[in-house]
Amino acid sequence: MRSCDPFPVHKLFMLLLLLVFCAFAQAAASAQTGGRRGPTQNPQGPLDKTTLVAPEERRPAPAARASESACGGFIEQTPQQAAGQIVGAEQERERRNFAEGAFVYIDAGAQAGVRVGQEFTVVRPRGQFRSKFSRKAGPLGVYTQEVGRLRVVRVRDRVSVAEVSVACSDLLVGDLLRPAQERPALPARAETALDRFAEPTGKANGRLVLARDGREMLSRDDVVFVDLGAEDGVKVGDYLTVFRPEGHGTAVHWGDEIAVNARRDYESDKYHGGRFSNQAQRLKKVDGSESGKTVKTPAIRRTRPAVPRKVVGELVVLRVEGRTATAVITRVAQEIHTGDAVEVQ
Repeated sequence: MRSCDPFPVHKLFMLLLLLVFCAFAQAAASAQTGGRRGPTQNPQGPLDKTTLVAPEERRPAPAARASESACGGFIEQTPQQAAGQIVGAEQERERRNFAEGAFVYIDAGAQAGVRVGQEFTVVRPRGQFRSKFSRKAGPLGVYTQEVGRLRVVRVRDRVSVAEVSVACSDLLVGDLLRPAQERPALPARAETALDRFAEPTGKANGRLVLARDGREMLSRDDVVFVDLGAEDGVKVGDYLTVFRPEGHGTAVHWGDEIAVNARRDYESDKYHGGRFSNQAQRLKKVDGSESGKTVKTPAIRRTRPAVPRKVVGELVVLRVEGRTATAVITRVAQEIHTGDAVEVQ
């Protein structure tokens, strides 16, 4: 029986040498590529280069929200003819006011050309409006609230069923209808800071005569009415500066200075800081006696040069009528009052 021949030494040496050579070649190739793997072969062709897709441009924020545009109201010089009125509701036996989602009945149907899907604005006239702040004589128009919006869902010959799609406040039987009109969305200004020392433009100016819901202390996003309208050249989208006329809205009473500047007795404010008061105003005569006469604010105000007016805010016009306009407050420096003055920028 023959034993197996041993594996030749020279063949084993050649095999080890081949393995060392392959390992060395692989290490060299890895060093040249920085240890990174190449792209996977694409059977349909070379891979496309990476493309950066820029995000969509952000739309500018509107100057007024939908609740302000659709629910602002107006002071109308010549009221329009109504297209009908609310005459009842599905839940009229359970309640007398109706909100969003309620179904109401209107006295306009197929005979009046009403169709399914048609929309109406619901308004509530409140009567002739006059203002003690306005320089315009007579009534400014009929103050009319916008209380909601309806969409017709069923049409009969003389009556239609409509769903309340927008409710600015409770809708009532007897509220009037007008064909709905889309209003343009006004983009807000890019700048956010209010110029509190803006110079007068010399353009049309008037007064803020009323605010929605009868409010008197106002701030940003409040809907207001001004006595500037189409007859004054005002247009939708115009910006108005709100400023405070001389002496209007002041909380300072100059008579208080009498007590502060009193010179008799140590109980007076004159001597609260010792011999030289820390509350009384300066002496008229700079190098005079400590008990001499002091200056008074009214006297200084009477002789001073013109100073910048007090700018308190800004409005943008949403709707224009004959003698008035509806606007929304976009920027404020402090609270705004009914009676403050406005000027077209």
